[in-house]
Amino acid sequence: MTDPIADMLTRIRNAVSARHQRVDVPASRLKADIARILQDEGYIHDFRVVEEKTTGLRGTKQVLRIALKYGPRGETVISGIQRISRPGRRVYFGRHDVPPVLAGLGTSILTTSRGVMTGRQAVRDGVGGEVLCNVW
Repeated sequence: MTDPIADMLTRIRNAVSARHQRVDVPASRLKADIARILQDEGYIHDFRVVEEKTTGLRGTKQVLRIALKYGPRGETVISGIQRISRPGRRVYFGRHDVPPVLAGLGTSILTTSRGVMTGRQAVRDGVGGEVLCNVW
């Protein structure tokens, strides 16, 4: 797999469209930071890192278990999730150039020198960085 972040976003997108209650993603620190932002912004209920047994030589592997969120009538909270910067084409924005997503209704997730944060936090803190994805 060449782009694990795109894999995570695709798994979330597919699970939401199939109305699953949770989705499992191979864990990493960057993916956990993205899930933390999704939880803080209200797109998912919860996430946690769990150990799963494997049939290989390693014995266990860490999995990020994400509990998806739906509205009171079953409507999806995440209507779109899009990978922006990818290994073949990196996209960076300066501290004054971070664009809003859907006129401020969505969220952009950036990785900066101060860690992973939303576009609004990056503008407020005066830092730029690589735009990982947009969520709306």
